[in-house]
Amino acid sequence: MSRACEYLKREEKYIGKTIGIRFYPIVVDRAEGSKIWDVDGREYIDFSSQWAVTNIGHNNPEVIEAVKKQLDRLVFSSHTTFPNTVAIELAEKLVEITPGEFEKKAWFGLTGSDANEFIYKVMPIYSGRRRLLGFQGSYHGQTMGALSLSGHKALTRFIGFPNTVKAPYPYCYRCPFKQSYPECGLLCIEFLENNVLENAPSEDLAAIIVEPIQSDGGVIVPPPEFIPRLYEICRDREISLVVDEVKVGFGRTGRFFAVEHSNVAPDAITIAKPMASGLPLSAVVGRAEIMDAASAAHLFTSSAHPVSCAASLATIDFILRENIPEKAAKTGAYILKRLNEVYEEHPLIGDVRGRGMILGVELVKDRRSKEPATFETACLVYRAYELGLLITYVGTYSNVVEITPPLTIRMEEVDKAMEIFEKALNDVEKGLVDKEKVKKFAGW
Repeated sequence: MSRACEYLKREEKYIGKTIGIRFYPIVVDRAEGSKIWDVDGREYIDFSSQWAVTNIGHNNPEVIEAVKKQLDRLVFSSHTTFPNTVAIELAEKLVEITPGEFEKKAWFGLTGSDANEFIYKVMPIYSGRRRLLGFQGSYHGQTMGALSLSGHKALTRFIGFPNTVKAPYPYCYRCPFKQSYPECGLLCIEFLENNVLENAPSEDLAAIIVEPIQSDGGVIVPPPEFIPRLYEICRDREISLVVDEVKVGFGRTGRFFAVEHSNVAPDAITIAKPMASGLPLSAVVGRAEIMDAASAAHLFTSSAHPVSCAASLATIDFILRENIPEKAAKTGAYILKRLNEVYEEHPLIGDVRGRGMILGVELVKDRRSKEPATFETACLVYRAYELGLLITYVGTYSNVVEITPPLTIRMEEVDKAMEIFEKALNDVEKGLVDKEKVKKFAGW
């Protein structure tokens, strides 16, 4: 029995299933750059960045050094009552780099869920309005307010709070209105403005929260005018616009923040996953009057942890100094080109899409009917793991392979990863994958 199997048996005995989404039987031992090694010594190329967390590579030396220095100076101080210098310095930096020339402030938490929970709790207090609007397919987090804002099937299976409303997101490959872009004139925005807001009156709507790219919803990149038009709707009706950058921020799309592609300055931005290169940290950066709307309304003992804040400052410095967004745009364009070449040869692929280094490959049983190839997607991800490549799947139908490598990945690693990807796809199409092994990892 492998060491991984031994550990997984121990995990099954002692750790509850509520914590896990699994795609293959891996147990990680160590990582560096774009590589991961499991407890049996097997090496993998990480094409996931652990859910887009390790944007500047696993165990980035500059982040490690910053963490070591902070550990020697101050391991912990609860910023709720005993402020630390590093958190204040990080807040200053975040206010500086986020879009918007208005006065801003920051709030700190631990995860993307609690950052979006902030939006759920504080926006009604700030505005005096009761309702909030999210989008179908969106994934904002696991806590009750955050999941109530969400439209992803993994979260809508729970009964959330009733003051949230959902609108269609521009999923052009599977348009709910059976239209084609751009001939549709972005009908989804018109529907939101003329139908959804009639049932959720704007005079009672505190905020609209949107992902500039829906990641867990299926790596859905909206048309370029979607966010600007949403912004105008919010401005016209005095509704706050909140952008969820938890997964797509910090250089991944080719800009530091994905919303910068739209030349829009939202009233608040939620950020988390990559901001501290793997240490637990989240933030909301928004208009000062929003952030000051209620005293002690959303606080956690370990918020603004000094070690995590030190890691975040080092992460930001590295991204800016090394022009990481520009590199991500270039490498992402290369991967997208390679994926489109694979698309031409493999009818199992229905669509390829993405921006920068968040890319999605949607698998279908038939390109005309677009029937989701859900189990085949699980087989592809599992087979890639067997061949030494770590990828995951997302989407409303669990049929979209998500590709989010570290933004620092070397081109020779990209080429190797693409070879493995196509080999795994070939094996799925030829029926060479052990379906019995895959069954326990199919569908989330």
